[in-house]
Amino acid sequence: MKRLLLISIFLISILACAQTSTSSNNSPSTSAVTVVATVSPITSLVENIGGTKINLNGLIPEGTNSHTYELSPSTVTLLSEADLIVANGLFLEIPTLKLAAANKQPDAMILKLGNAVLPESEWVYDESFPEGGHPNPHLWTDPHFGIKYAEVIAKELSRIDPDNTDYYEGNLTVLKERLKDLDKRISSAMETIPQDNRKLLTYHDSFPTFAPRYGLETLGAIQPSDFTEPSAREVARLIEQIKQHSVPAIFGSEVFPSPILKQIAKESGAQYIDKLRDDDLPGKHGDQDHTYHGLIHYDVGIIVPALGGDPSSLNEFDTNVVFDGNSPAVYPE
Repeated sequence: MKRLLLISIFLISILACAQTSTSSNNSPSTSAVTVVATVSPITSLVENIGGTKINLNGLIPEGTNSHTYELSPSTVTLLSEADLIVANGLFLEIPTLKLAAANKQPDAMILKLGNAVLPESEWVYDESFPEGGHPNPHLWTDPHFGIKYAEVIAKELSRIDPDNTDYYEGNLTVLKERLKDLDKRISSAMETIPQDNRKLLTYHDSFPTFAPRYGLETLGAIQPSDFTEPSAREVARLIEQIKQHSVPAIFGSEVFPSPILKQIAKESGAQYIDKLRDDDLPGKHGDQDHTYHGLIHYDVGIIVPALGGDPSSLNEFDTNVVFDGNSPAVYPE
């Protein structure tokens, strides 16, 4: 009987150790680096690099205007507890970053990715972001800048948490390989679009470096720089422009439907596609496609066939997070 009791205690001890080991692989410890990030593509990039070694919270809910969104008092607490605050920068999250500066810990870092990777001399101005105002901040829609952002994130996490440098660098390596693969697939898909159809007109200027990199001519955007609806004169100009260039499709946002775009499409003869996303990841957290690279893959899969191309080069691309284990990240709703 005594021998049986000792064996039982031994087996329980082994099981407890195994459970502790499994838990430590799938969730961060209480001493892990605490990170908050702003828009969901940025949160996803941090998630892919930090994996299970960080405590991560997103700040700006998907489907909201990140340019003007103001945090709730309860969310401000997350800023005050963070070791690292990761934002896109380039004046995208002005209200959020003002609160971050006022409420963060003295030694907490605010990391503005766009400012870190793009010098002011190379800032992009366009229809929605005219020169004399703020530059277009949507660099993340270009996977080349996704790589640059990821490199900055990995470097900063390694500085704060040097014990896990190898882990962060390993995730960075895998993510870079995957984004380079996605880049090749995008280039192949874009080459199938008839040359005369390679025109991009969107609701919001969300593809400032993506479009020229992949050979698309940006005709403009529906939404003016002050985020209002365009005037009747601007609408008439866009309709004439679409007719002149024989644009096959114009693209709206799945999150922000625009009756004006429907009108422009009807009067110009172009097809209206209202499925694009710029800072709203596909699906919900935990879904395979709910990642930064899943977002880019999704948008290209919408653009290419609408302009008369073949998106089959995108098939079988891996949109999953790059690390093993269950993600501890929290995306706001």
